Amino acid sequence: MNISSTVNSLAALAQESRLSIFRLLVRSAPNGLPAGTIAKKLKLPGPTLSFHLNVLAAAELITASKNGRSISYFANLERVGQLTEFLLENCCGGHGCGPAPPKGQR
Repeated sequence: MNISSTVNSLAALAQESRLSIFRLLVRSAPNGLPAGTIAKKLKLPGPTLSFHLNVLAAAELITASKNGRSISYFANLERVGQLTEFLLENCCGGHGCGPAPPKGQR
């Protein structure tokens, strides 16, 4: 990943509805969810959902698959892995990090 695609991915996730959609799709991986189910679970009107799905798809964070008259959406877990790797690439001076501190010390 490069800086430009990283910024696009982070910008796509920097909105409450899109982050909720993405998290729902991650929880539903690898099966994905039809658009109607996403709309119902998150109480989003169709046009609003469509807009947010298009932004997430443009950032390559989700993919879509047509299933008859329905479209199902899936989290692009490979892209998420690339994003995570990019963000942690130079973690701890490039020497790898030790275990995370206990929960109360974060």
